[in-house]
Amino acid sequence: MAETPTVRLKGKDRIVVWPAYFDADRSRSEGRKVPKRLAVKNPRLTELRRIAEKLGLNPEVQRDKRYPKRWWDDKGRLIVDKVESKRKTLLMIAEKLRERRKS
Repeated sequence: MAETPTVRLKGKDRIVVWPAYFDADRSRSEGRKVPKRLAVKNPRLTELRRIAEKLGLNPEVQRDKRYPKRWWDDKGRLIVDKVESKRKTLLMIAEKLRERRKS
């Protein structure tokens, strides 16, 4: 697992991905960025990393980071390669996450 203490987002070819973006228990105002139909309960950083690896997004894990809207949650974040747009990248990850949870 590639863990990096600090990663610089060079240009706009990398994006930050927080587990909160995929959490079905959160509203959009609480940080969910994918549609409810693609969201899952309690997404884990490790499963997001595996999915990003399978999609070829070169994930880098930062476990010591905290989502600003929920700074008391200790979940970490991923830095991944962007595909066209942040939204498209998040939807790709969300679809694979949903498939993984169904099986």
